[in-house]
Amino acid sequence: MYPTLRTDVERATWIDKTVTDLAAFGERHRQELDTANRANRFPREVYAELGRLGYLGPLVPTEYGGLGGGVAEYTVISEEVGRHGLVSGQIAAQGQRWLLDWGTGEQKERWLRGIATGEAVFSECISEKNAGSSFKTMKSSAVRDGDDWLLTGSKTHINLGADCDVTLFYAMAEEGLTSFLVDMTLPGISTHVTRAIGLRLIRTADVEFDGVRVPDSARLGEAGEGLATFLSTFNISRLGNASELIGLGRRALELGLRYAAERQVGDSMVTDFQGIQWMVADAWTALQAASLARDDAALAHERGADIALHTTTAKRLAISAAEQASDASYSLVGGHGLYWDTPYTDIANDIKVLKVAGGSAEIMRNYIARRILSDTGHQGLA
Repeated sequence: MYPTLRTDVERATWIDKTVTDLAAFGERHRQELDTANRANRFPREVYAELGRLGYLGPLVPTEYGGLGGGVAEYTVISEEVGRHGLVSGQIAAQGQRWLLDWGTGEQKERWLRGIATGEAVFSECISEKNAGSSFKTMKSSAVRDGDDWLLTGSKTHINLGADCDVTLFYAMAEEGLTSFLVDMTLPGISTHVTRAIGLRLIRTADVEFDGVRVPDSARLGEAGEGLATFLSTFNISRLGNASELIGLGRRALELGLRYAAERQVGDSMVTDFQGIQWMVADAWTALQAASLARDDAALAHERGADIALHTTTAKRLAISAAEQASDASYSLVGGHGLYWDTPYTDIANDIKVLKVAGGSAEIMRNYIARRILSDTGHQGLA
């Protein structure tokens, strides 16, 4: 069902088909997606259809129901999701990466195929009210009880937390930070849907664990290896975030230009003014630069290089480019963009959420600066 991409020609053909297919998918489901977005509702059937088409499992081998592709395919799909306002598979991709890198054979058999095909919905329970980018203040606990673990803690900002079938729960054990794959039907779990300003198709929730009993086989990696599991996935998932931001920026700019092409001011069209032209040129250039940084990071991954600096740089540029394109779209459309039945504010709010998700712009800048300043011989600039 899903091709294994072996050559550059096969990959290029697949990219062309994907861009076309996802544009058509967005048009076909536009009303349903817009209605779900306004209602803060996860459109599970649309999500499952994306999975059946192969667009939720780009990194997963074909034997587990995935595309059998790589990071390049992952970034293409992520960008087109943003560009056409589709329901994001970013959380699913992170779950797949965790299972591929750290999962046991039993864990892969139980969860990987379903997550890749959209039959099972994945979430990650990491953030707490006082523990976001730093794990030092995490209060969630994992206590051994014979051959089992008892998990307790309150999580917040959890995308798909109230809609998922399985979650990856991070907690502090005696050995240190540890993660667990948890079936959401287990007793002791409660959820409360929250209303974020953006990415409402993968709505957020607060998730409460009250002494949830899981077997030791639910543990992902060794006890105390939680930071390693986290970093191995988020260095890749930043490229998904960056790609969605680029796609959102392209969507804002394309919609704005489409409207401006018919917007007359006096005897001139909006796009006749040099100030507007420069704004469009700057936004387009920023998106191109972010795309090149993203592609460079994907190629670095394929070479087996250390990609942390590459992915951080890509996301930092993608944040700025998306914001610049969104701002330009408001200038292109004027008052038309100030209503909830037009997409411009939804796009702007999605960008705000992605700016924070997976590491904020400030965290990106801090990491880039540390790498440059700490590496001797300018190694950090390589």
